[in-house]
Amino acid sequence: MSKHPIKHTLISNSCRTHTASGVCDLYTEGKGAMMEYERSQPAKGYSDESTVHEDVKEYYGKLLTKTADLKSNACMTVAKPVTSDIRKALEEVHPDVSDRYYGCGLAVPESLQGCRVLDLGCGSGQDCYMLSRLVGERGFVTGIDMTNEQLQVARKYIDYHAQRFGYRKPNTEFVQGYIEDLEDAGLKKGFYDIIISNCVVNLSPDKTSVLKQAHRVLKDGGELYFSDIYCNKDLPAEIRTHKVLWGECLAGALFWEDLMRLAGEVGFSTPRLVTATAVTVGNEELENLLGEYKFVSATYRLFKIPRGAPNTGCLVIYNGNITGFEDCLNFDAYHTFKVNAVVPVDGELASILRRSRFAEEFSFQPCLADQPSSSCVGPKTVTWNPFEVENLEASRPCCGVPKSCCK
Repeated sequence: MSKHPIKHTLISNSCRTHTASGVCDLYTEGKGAMMEYERSQPAKGYSDESTVHEDVKEYYGKLLTKTADLKSNACMTVAKPVTSDIRKALEEVHPDVSDRYYGCGLAVPESLQGCRVLDLGCGSGQDCYMLSRLVGERGFVTGIDMTNEQLQVARKYIDYHAQRFGYRKPNTEFVQGYIEDLEDAGLKKGFYDIIISNCVVNLSPDKTSVLKQAHRVLKDGGELYFSDIYCNKDLPAEIRTHKVLWGECLAGALFWEDLMRLAGEVGFSTPRLVTATAVTVGNEELENLLGEYKFVSATYRLFKIPRGAPNTGCLVIYNGNITGFEDCLNFDAYHTFKVNAVVPVDGELASILRRSRFAEEFSFQPCLADQPSSSCVGPKTVTWNPFEVENLEASRPCCGVPKSCCK
């Protein structure tokens, strides 16, 4: 699925927010393109969810041909600096690919070398080629998108980037398909180490299927690392089907508690909040429609840990070997691992670190018999509610570059 389907000239601040590293590069189309698009849509400003996929294909495949067609710099806000290796990788992406990039922010987790990565809603492939550089020649990156015109751009430069990076053969591929049905798109079960997504799940009409399919194609120990817009309660139908609010990334917002529930039902670990930033609308008409509903842009990380795996708290020590995070690692909103420091973690986090790609980055010690049991349970009070944690990032210890934001 392309980044931000059914966009309009940006009339809210929902995509101006950022919860992590990267440059916010959202652009929106000019008034002429918007008017042409809206004339083709149902009356009264409402969109039928059953037409979302076709709307996206038409918009990104027909109305926009390059970033220069867009007239607004509404989301050009610069977030916290990216690491030097990410910045260099982005600079090496072919301009034709970047010109068709309509995303905002970067979804780039740590420890990527040699990993197989899947990008849900890859568009023209900018993030895929950046990741191609970061995973190295032994890694592999797949981008999936349903818009043929976007994929034509992405596929055109596969060999170019392989040569640019000095690889003997390409380590990227682009697949046409729907993020709700990765199996139908031919993606293998248990193949990927990491899945990234940035404000694409938000715009899917079937988020349960997205999570189920992501879980299916991840390896045991694999991670879904994604950013999206969340609401403080369930949205009513009149908001969920409003065309402009959908394009502004608000109508498709998931109630954050539903993410917790769906993740558990699918088989993921508890979604661990990385960063969160309040979303402001900045438009009186839309604010009146939204009423008391509040929104936040949040990044979560979910892991596929085998059911029944040992779940015992322990002490962990970060070795500082992750590129760009040599001094310390901000793993989530509550856990900052400084190099060589002994940190207590609860059973679920211990299981994640032991059974994921992070296993080589930590050493593990059991709780000593003469220590109180609470010493191995991590923070005493934990909430993954992004509306309560949205200001935590500013107060917690700073180390390295925090994670990414909303595309």
